[in-house]
Amino acid sequence: MRKIIHIDMDAFFASVEQRDNPQWKNKPVVVGGDPRGRGVVAAASYEARIYGVHSAMPSSHASRLCPDLIFVRPRFEAYKKESEIIRAIFSEYTDLIEPLSLDEAYLDVTENKKENPSATLIAREIKDKIHSNTGLTASAGISYNKFLAKIASDVQKPNGITLIEPEKALSFIAGLPIGSFYGVGKATEKKMHQLGIKNGADLRNWSEFDLMKEFGKAGSFYYHIARGMDDRPVKTERIAKSIGKEKTFQTDIDSVEWLMEYVDTLSHQVAERLQKEKTEAKTVTLKIRYDNFEVNTRSKSPGHPISTQHDIASLAKLLLLETEAGKRNVRLIGVTVSGFNREVGDSSGGQLMLPFFDS
Repeated sequence: MRKIIHIDMDAFFASVEQRDNPQWKNKPVVVGGDPRGRGVVAAASYEARIYGVHSAMPSSHASRLCPDLIFVRPRFEAYKKESEIIRAIFSEYTDLIEPLSLDEAYLDVTENKKENPSATLIAREIKDKIHSNTGLTASAGISYNKFLAKIASDVQKPNGITLIEPEKALSFIAGLPIGSFYGVGKATEKKMHQLGIKNGADLRNWSEFDLMKEFGKAGSFYYHIARGMDDRPVKTERIAKSIGKEKTFQTDIDSVEWLMEYVDTLSHQVAERLQKEKTEAKTVTLKIRYDNFEVNTRSKSPGHPISTQHDIASLAKLLLLETEAGKRNVRLIGVTVSGFNREVGDSSGGQLMLPFFDS
């Protein structure tokens, strides 16, 4: 049976800032834009989360929730440097590493370089080494597949470690709130609640056919994970047809100006991945989901390859102006690039979606 570890850094961006600025230790810190303008929260420390502050929230709203918030502009180079140190630690144990973002990754340690049969002991060693080398904490989830390992890493955050053993998997899943399932976003959670699916036990009562009828191909995924079944391998390389980032907001957005600034945040992360993959894109696509769940996508190809945040954001903002954002409330926004020019570098590809960093 496989042994999969999911490592997730704790409030990564904010924790780096607290470490580098000791006067901010144990204080509510937000990495993001100016609260006096149209800034957006990129990450929040656990001290800030107590007040309800979370990623993708307007900085102005965050400052109202917690007047003592400390706002810090992002330092992506600093975060990348720490991520490289962490990745090197992973490599001491296995070459089967699947990064999901700067701050989280899957590791397959079924067979590992230390010849250690205990995935739990490996996860503890990795956590200790990360803390020794960076001063940062991480949470770890361990199980026999990726779905359960990722869920497990959230159970005892921050600085926790959780093992879901095969014989306990079904009972664990049965009591799991449906919104905690990986792959179930806010819109899907709402629909499932309307269908009477509140937890894993409810989900397990549905047939694969009926779930696919309601949720399309995703229904098959939900059917299998409700039964603890997830055969996805830990992939060290993935050839992507697109690279994108999207975010579902907890509160519907009615300001097109605010969305414009958020496009900059998404575009930065997409550009960063493009540059890491040493490739360029030919097309930018903007995705909007309105408050009635209607989805609108628009694409534009400038006629030449692009890879910078400025170029991606400029096109995405033009596409945003073609939507009804500002006239209608927006629940989700996404920026995706496609049509890669692989001759720019020797990269084998990137990931399909980039999670927003706030864990």
